[in-house]
Amino acid sequence: MRDVIRLTVDPISPSAADAVRDPAAGGVAVFLGCTRAERHADGRELVALDYQAYSEMAVKQMHDLAFTARQGWPIVRLVLLHRTGRVALGEPSVLIAVSTPHRSEAFDACRWLIDTLKKDVAVWKKEIWADGSGTWVHPNE
Repeated sequence: MRDVIRLTVDPISPSAADAVRDPAAGGVAVFLGCTRAERHADGRELVALDYQAYSEMAVKQMHDLAFTARQGWPIVRLVLLHRTGRVALGEPSVLIAVSTPHRSEAFDACRWLIDTLKKDVAVWKKEIWADGSGTWVHPNE
């Protein structure tokens, strides 16, 4: 197994997805989640997201996700990266890449991984507004 699974304070490069390339894989699916510009209902502009994690638990949960995904799909390789700390507008906060023999399996596994990661992994997101205030975000948003 050649999985890359980690939390990082460093910027995530889309090229990290290259780690899933393999001659046995005909399908590669990549999800790159980036901080998007938003305006709060009261007019405040979003300037960044702050991510906090219970690191030991989150990394174990990410490994568990990889294990479970491998039970459901014929994954050749996968990458799960999640950033912690402040993530500015336009920067990636999460990268999931999956390679499988066929494209449909890669798409399905990648979608399941991001949806389950957001719901179940001990990483929390706080929106940072231009006025300096912050709002914690529910895990399913």
